[in-house]
Amino acid sequence: MSPRPATLRRRVTLAYTLLGFLLSLLFAAATVFIAEDYEHIIVDEILRGQAEDYSLRLAADPSVPLPQTHRLSGYLRRADGSGQVPAEFAQLPPGIHESDNEAADGIHIGVFDTDLGRMFFVIDLSDIERMELDLNWFLAAVVVLGTGIAGWLGWIFAGRTLVPVRKLAQAVDALPARPQISDLAQTVSDDELGKLASAIDRYQARLAEADAHERRLYADASHELRTPIAVVRASAEVLLDDPAASDYSRQRLQRLDRGMRELGDLLDVLLDLARRREPQLETLDAADLLRETASSLAPAVDGIRRTVEIDAAGGLSGAQRESLLLLRSVIRRVLSPDIPGTLSLRYADSQFRIVFSEDGVAASGGPPTAAERSDRGSGLTLIGRLATQLGWEIDDRRANDRPREIAIRVPSPAHHADG
Repeated sequence: MSPRPATLRRRVTLAYTLLGFLLSLLFAAATVFIAEDYEHIIVDEILRGQAEDYSLRLAADPSVPLPQTHRLSGYLRRADGSGQVPAEFAQLPPGIHESDNEAADGIHIGVFDTDLGRMFFVIDLSDIERMELDLNWFLAAVVVLGTGIAGWLGWIFAGRTLVPVRKLAQAVDALPARPQISDLAQTVSDDELGKLASAIDRYQARLAEADAHERRLYADASHELRTPIAVVRASAEVLLDDPAASDYSRQRLQRLDRGMRELGDLLDVLLDLARRREPQLETLDAADLLRETASSLAPAVDGIRRTVEIDAAGGLSGAQRESLLLLRSVIRRVLSPDIPGTLSLRYADSQFRIVFSEDGVAASGGPPTAAERSDRGSGLTLIGRLATQLGWEIDDRRANDRPREIAIRVPSPAHHADG
């Protein structure tokens, strides 16, 4: 796995640090070069001046002594070979020289040919050399300090420079999940950041166009799919009203009608999820919602062999249409068609409890009857997605030794108000 690249702020800081290091190093090198060059110029001028001065003084008065101090020493080798010159200097050619003896660092020798002979002037600048060592340490500190200050300033300046980038990122994060046209380019400068914002705006425009096309497709599909469902349901209702229909046929037609009702509800759920339409949450009365749900399930729940018990008080946060779809779909999963029993619909403490007890099964704990539906598994994939969209949580508590029970936890009205 390749390492993650450094953040933009770190890269800018690194660039500032390298720039500070290079500038500090360049300053230190220039200072050392200028100091060395200045030293050579001063030494050359001093020694040449001493040679010219003493050559004129010796021409006027041969008895004038050459300087012999701790700083400057002079020697003369006359044309006839007389004169005392230290052996380490005697073979040097004319010019300015620096001693090769490491123990005598800072010793400069000037050799000059004059009318009186060859003059040697030796100047001791060892104390200045020690000052140059201090200067080198100072310049090293300048390089280190300059690099550190450049990195620190780079970190600060990079943070301030990237503020518009962070604001643009926050604006992008604030965009809704539903595609919509944005105008981020108007909020930033007309530079590379503006180009990035313009690219995001163009991308959002393409998403919005694709979403509008998709919505038109779903609208057409919804109309085309509802038509055959309505035709089948109408035909089933006509056949159920036929007095000549046998009980066997009525059972099959009722099952067909239930299936088409469920298919219609599932189609509504599927299209709502596909459209990514945000539900309009409101505070609903739990008792009214359960009564409307139970009435919309006829003839699936009412009749001689089946009773409905509703016990609910208080309100909940939800969307009227989506809540009805969800509850109807869940109740259909609980019911056993053509089997007598009691459907209990209860709501308390922000939780629905939907229980269907088959007559004789709950008491005896016997196995399900052979007439039980084959589709009584949870089957709540689409409904589960709708529940997630509403903020509801479905808990299917199916067991062989007890009635079918499903619990649904819903947001309270207070939670909806806070949100």
